[in-house]
Amino acid sequence: MTTEAVAAVRRFSRFYTNMIGALRAGLLDSPYSLSESRVLFELAQTPDGVDVAELRHRLDMDAGYLSRILGRFEADGLAVRERSAADGRRQRISLLEAGRSGAADLGRRSDAQAAALLASVSDVDQRRLVGAMAAIESILGDPVPSAPAVVLRPVGPGDLGWVVQRHGVLYAGEYGWDETFEAMVARIVADYAAGHDPRREHAWIAEVDGEPVGSVFCVRDTETTAKLRLLFVDRKARGLGVGTRLVDECLRFATRAGYRDIVLFTHDVLADARRVYQRAGFELDSSERAPAYGHDLVHQYWRRSLSTSDPLSTV
Repeated sequence: MTTEAVAAVRRFSRFYTNMIGALRAGLLDSPYSLSESRVLFELAQTPDGVDVAELRHRLDMDAGYLSRILGRFEADGLAVRERSAADGRRQRISLLEAGRSGAADLGRRSDAQAAALLASVSDVDQRRLVGAMAAIESILGDPVPSAPAVVLRPVGPGDLGWVVQRHGVLYAGEYGWDETFEAMVARIVADYAAGHDPRREHAWIAEVDGEPVGSVFCVRDTETTAKLRLLFVDRKARGLGVGTRLVDECLRFATRAGYRDIVLFTHDVLADARRVYQRAGFELDSSERAPAYGHDLVHQYWRRSLSTSDPLSTV
């Protein structure tokens, strides 16, 4: 630990508490302080009430301080304390209708405050911000890791170059494919960038903790057939369902765009991708052996019918 790190944590704490108005007498122009608002929020998460001891443990709050807050809630007609039916030595606290209404109002004000903070922040910086917040939670929070959140978004500035670079690095490292593979990926990306029809063609980037980890493209093959291209999942994101999310999104888009079926081209050595395609309903149409990317490979052509009644067409 360095003095610079300690100073940075304290500086950020001062910055953030000031930004959200945590030091004001009433949070979000409400009659309640930050501590009272947090207790009200926690009570709203348990409509049937909660043991006071459990609430104190959940909030890591001094028993006397919490008791005074709950006493104010009772005096204001927001909550009621009762003896636990399971253990007469314990108390349970639950919100009344006025308390639930107050918690909902605080929630709306908090949402509005967050929206206002983000209003002038670009999409790219919003993703950086959310990723940084997730990193703080992961590093300083519960030591039991939760599953990282996978976010899909359209391609943006710099993403197309990233798609080409990551394909080249991964397939060279895992399969020994030469530069002709990266050149092929670059041509697909360049064709998409040069003139895709946004009504019938689209591309997505998958992110985990604000960092890109995967891609997929849906492009026109014929008037009635779409083509899935450039499905990619980085090593560090495997096992999180990223490939499945990307393929499902591609199928939803192709269905909404009016295509009747969708095809893709892959190779038999890409076993992980093949399993994703099979689970999504693709069937092998044909295959052939031919040299490519410095190797003798089995090329595979897969196809799937699309239907407006398909569950994937609803979001």
